[in-house]
Amino acid sequence: MKKFFYLIILNLFLAIGVQAQTETEVNLEEVDTYYAKMVKDWDIPSASIGIVKDGKLIFTGNYGVLEEGKKEKPNEHTLYAIASNSKAFTSAIIGMLVQEGKLKWNDKVKKYLPYFALYDPWVSENVTVRDILSHRVGLGTFSGDNIWYKSTLSAEEMIKRIKYLPKAYDFRAGYGYSNLMYITAGELIKTITGKSWSENVKELILDPLDMNRTISSINDLDKKGNYAIPHARKDNKNYVIPWVNWDAVASTGGLISSVIDISKWMIFNLNNGIHGKDTLLSKTTRNLVWTPHTNHYVDHTSKNDFDRHFNAYGLGWGLSDYHGSMKVGHTGGYDGMITAVTLIPDENLGIVVLTNGVKSPIMAATYYALDKFLGIEAKDWSAHYLNRTNKREEEDTRISDRKEKRVLNTTPTISRENFVGEYQSDMYGKINITDKDNQLRLVFEHSPLLSANLTHWHHDVWEIQWDQPQAWFSFGTIKINTDNNLEVIGFDFDVPNDDFFFEELKPYKIQTIGNKK
Repeated sequence: MKKFFYLIILNLFLAIGVQAQTETEVNLEEVDTYYAKMVKDWDIPSASIGIVKDGKLIFTGNYGVLEEGKKEKPNEHTLYAIASNSKAFTSAIIGMLVQEGKLKWNDKVKKYLPYFALYDPWVSENVTVRDILSHRVGLGTFSGDNIWYKSTLSAEEMIKRIKYLPKAYDFRAGYGYSNLMYITAGELIKTITGKSWSENVKELILDPLDMNRTISSINDLDKKGNYAIPHARKDNKNYVIPWVNWDAVASTGGLISSVIDISKWMIFNLNNGIHGKDTLLSKTTRNLVWTPHTNHYVDHTSKNDFDRHFNAYGLGWGLSDYHGSMKVGHTGGYDGMITAVTLIPDENLGIVVLTNGVKSPIMAATYYALDKFLGIEAKDWSAHYLNRTNKREEEDTRISDRKEKRVLNTTPTISRENFVGEYQSDMYGKINITDKDNQLRLVFEHSPLLSANLTHWHHDVWEIQWDQPQAWFSFGTIKINTDNNLEVIGFDFDVPNDDFFFEELKPYKIQTIGNKK
């Protein structure tokens, strides 16, 4: 009996030893050193990184400076725009409203927003709440983002323009990431509750979780203080760009937060929607938002870096497996800031990466931490992704190809007086070409921050010279078009980039000065 007792004690000590070894297995100083080098190698102005494990924030790392050329450094309270990581907050709010019986997941959107319409009347009538949260309505990825980007329109006015967007695939037959659908979700929340999305997120999530530094408007930045400055990049150098107001589209990407506050959000989600003694998300809600609604292609015939077997989108969350463990997360892109939030529920593990530049190592930082804590053989993700990013930049010759094809010493065949005037884009509104003091101007009716000068490029093509620095695009042109009678009928955009598709705008002439068409 005594021998048996000693064996129990020995096994207990062994178990404690194993547990202690597991908990101290990750050398956080090594993690910190790796991240410091990563930020330097990527030449990102700053990064703030947090890791939560078993309900606690166990690591924070803050690197670089808040603003290029200045000395102030970030800390765990520094605010960054988390952009599309806000979508998970939107799906959570919807879930809470469902729990309260104020709507159902399969309710038709038109029940609450009668003006909601897509490319097809039948589809418009049958789009559900789940459809708009899972990117399966049939629109292409990022299609129509020019409607809301830097726009002064209200959310309702934006939604009323969605019907002009082209169908990319059949309803519920594929995946097309749509910011406009999450803007629609925000307006649906407003209609049901009588309160704005920002009021709802504060009342239902931010206040209960004590996320007291998280805000949904840049108007509150100075009040909070300690915030990072956005940066764009040109000629391999970072430069400061202004914060942009996303108040009207907060439901798709408006939150501004910190490592401390996002750690509370991650712990809450890893605890399946329970905060302290309060169950904010029911089991049904938790399971549904983490259920695949739209699947992505995975090549099962060859090995991948993550031993991935499935890849999907739920409701406000991306879903996949990572070396045998379920991975839940999202990324976010705001003008001059890139962020990521990633959870491994089975391991009660979460990583948040906040950066203030457009060349960002968010996933390198994420995968490095995941590998360390999951006991996976270490890989230099920073070097891997940096090499891949640099290679892609080198291979992206879209702008240089266009510049090489420029034909010098040409003159326009269309006189200014014939193409100066008002143009209409059905999906956007008016985009006018004006001539003041011999300077041609491109004027976006609802987006003054997109206004630009026009200078002759070649033939009837004019270069766009933006008034303000733009984070996601730089070089661009417009080509004036005529009909068979050489009457100006519109113009085409050519702005090579991966995020905002100006070619969708298709402006057509509606008025020439002194000559209505």
